[in-house]
Amino acid sequence: DWAAKGTLLLGVKAVLAESFERIHRSNLVGMGVLPLQFKDGESALTHGLSGYETFDISGLDNGNATTATITATATDGSKKSFAVKVMLLTPKEREFYRHGGILQYTLRHLAA
Repeated sequence: DWAAKGTLLLGVKAVLAESFERIHRSNLVGMGVLPLQFKDGESALTHGLSGYETFDISGLDNGNATTATITATATDGSKKSFAVKVMLLTPKEREFYRHGGILQYTLRHLAA
C-alpha cells in the first residue's frame, strides 16, 4: 500500500515494468498511478533504456485502451517509441484511473 502511496507522493504518473505483483498493481491503480507493462519478451534492456529518459505516453483513450505507445527521449535528445500493455484490467479500475484514484472517485460520487 505505501509503495503505491509513495510513488504518487513523488509525483509519478505511471510505472513501466516487466511484470507486476497483483496487489501492487491494484494499489497503483487505487492511487491513480497508471501501471504499464512491457510486451512479452521486451524489457528496458531490449529497448536500450538507461533510466535517465523522459517518457511521453500516448494512445490511452481516456483509460480504455489495452495498449499505449511510449516515446522515450534520452538526455541527448534521441527518441524511440514502443508499444506497452495498459494494465487496467477491469472496467472499475479504468473508472478509478479516470478519476485519479479511489479516493477521488468516492468523493465525486458522494458529492453528486
